[in-house]
Amino acid sequence: MATLHVFNPEHDLALASNLSNFTAPHAGRQLRADLGYLPAIWAEEGDYVLVDNVEDAARTFSRVMRRKFAGFVDKTQLHRLDIEDVEPWGWDLALRAFLLRNGVSAEAIASEDEIKGIRELSHRGTAVHFLRKLRNREGTVGHSCLGDLKVEVTQALKDYGKIVLKAPWSSSGRGIRFVSQAVGDGVDNPRALDPQLKGWLSNVIARQGSVAIEPYYNKVKDFAMEFEADGRGGVKYLGLSLFHTENGAYTGNILATEEEKEEMLGRYISRDLLVAVREDICRIFGEELAYAGPLRHLLYGSYPTPCHYHGPFGVDMMVVARDDREGFLLHPCVEVNLRRTMGHVALRVPPSPSGFPRVMSIRYTDGAYKLALREYKKPCY
Repeated sequence: MATLHVFNPEHDLALASNLSNFTAPHAGRQLRADLGYLPAIWAEEGDYVLVDNVEDAARTFSRVMRRKFAGFVDKTQLHRLDIEDVEPWGWDLALRAFLLRNGVSAEAIASEDEIKGIRELSHRGTAVHFLRKLRNREGTVGHSCLGDLKVEVTQALKDYGKIVLKAPWSSSGRGIRFVSQAVGDGVDNPRALDPQLKGWLSNVIARQGSVAIEPYYNKVKDFAMEFEADGRGGVKYLGLSLFHTENGAYTGNILATEEEKEEMLGRYISRDLLVAVREDICRIFGEELAYAGPLRHLLYGSYPTPCHYHGPFGVDMMVVARDDREGFLLHPCVEVNLRRTMGHVALRVPPSPSGFPRVMSIRYTDGAYKLALREYKKPCY
């Protein structure tokens, strides 16, 4: 009996669609095809990794990671394998339907009810909820709310001057809008929301029920903390993820020891605060993800079947410059990703034997997505 690993980076979009027959955009399909070998980095001996092309995956993995992996399989082989468990990048109805069509036993796959629970908890309302519980320590900052009326957006513009709007389900910079209040505009001035933005906002609220509204913060650095939940109240801290983005899309991670990453962040945020927040997350998320009925009631106003989430998750954070004086603050919960993340991948890639930090990046070059590991002998964060 073995575990099947699946890299499905289109997961967030599939989750938003909530369709079994979802077809990912071309870029998502190509990312999956080009980097499908990624789970071999953490797969155990005897496990399988689903890829589009076995020979290409084996060759690329060997070149990038300097070792071999014997468990690559394509979809035509799935019906012949004795698969006990499936560990995807993230669970959604489209992946479930694909695996069933290709011969994987239903016992090895998340049920529709489980996926429904994961989808509901992947709503940005979860991040809104946890932010309220995590921002109470000295040195933290953060405000977020859900709204379903344009007047709430225009009021937020009046209050903050510049805001960020986020669709409840979206991915990698998609479904996000930055909005500024023109100088002299009032809350009732129609220029505060142009027709294009009004149309986007109406569509999001009509399809997804609400929009997340946040002040715009003067971000200095992105980072995340990575965890794993056992579904019984236990949450294990795995490590820090120091990453870079361009236009909201992921571009790369720093590969270094935890001590080195803490030192890099220590230029902005104290280690004591980082430790306190990660301990808060282990406690609070452990309690609420083990029996998520009450949390989902807060989001949906009803008591659905409880969702016992188990598996990897990440909490995106950021270092924010103070408005009132010199120094920095910690925003402890920008996003909650109830799935594996590139930060989890980075934690499984060993640091360079030379002792210098490396950067793991994904670039689109020569018509393909490529994973690169580069050594840096100068500050990279």
